[in-house]
Amino acid sequence: MSTAARVLVIEDAEAIGAAVSSALRGAGYQVQVRPDGRELEGELARFRPDLVVLDVMLPGRDGFMLLEVIRRSSGAGVVMLTARDGVSDRLRGLDRGADDYVVKPFVLAELVARVSAVLRRLGRTPSTLQIGDLVVDADSAVVLRGDVAVELTATELRLLRYLAAQRGRVVGKTQILTAVWGYEDYDPNLVEVHVSALRRKLEEHGPRLLHTVRGLGYVLRADDA
Repeated sequence: MSTAARVLVIEDAEAIGAAVSSALRGAGYQVQVRPDGRELEGELARFRPDLVVLDVMLPGRDGFMLLEVIRRSSGAGVVMLTARDGVSDRLRGLDRGADDYVVKPFVLAELVARVSAVLRRLGRTPSTLQIGDLVVDADSAVVLRGDVAVELTATELRLLRYLAAQRGRVVGKTQILTAVWGYEDYDPNLVEVHVSALRRKLEEHGPRLLHTVRGLGYVLRADDA
């Protein structure tokens, strides 16, 4: 049985729901998407989400009403999505128990990062990942190769966090673009440049961990098997 965190996405805009689902699955989460909250109580019981990505403007019960249901019957984290940029709307959601608030339009990479941060705060995902002698501490943004600290840029750190979460799995350039940069950048050379820089820094302190799988993408693993 998978131990990946479970995320329920409630979003009535089909394209947004599909994009969010793809990005979260790419980050290693189990995801279910629903266009409204008509069956929320059943989903909470059946799927038992660790976190709910909840749109505010929904048909039927709106996001604020659904937030109250979640808080009464579940310990799931909640990240709210809205086109409303007013401070009062954000405060309303946070006051009712939302863990975070993302305003549309948003970059998918930011949403994934916020979801991951909430899950870590709730103890639903480990903050430290280890691959061979490489240790990535997502909370403190510390990367160690053995006992040596590896200095990374913010983008390199996001890339490494994503690859570490997918350790042992081959991920393609499109998956990486979606998870790390969002849909605003489509140039695959962007991935190649940052992977090359990250690989170079990691290999200054140990054997290769970040491998290229020709025609498929990249994989972070402790050996060449």
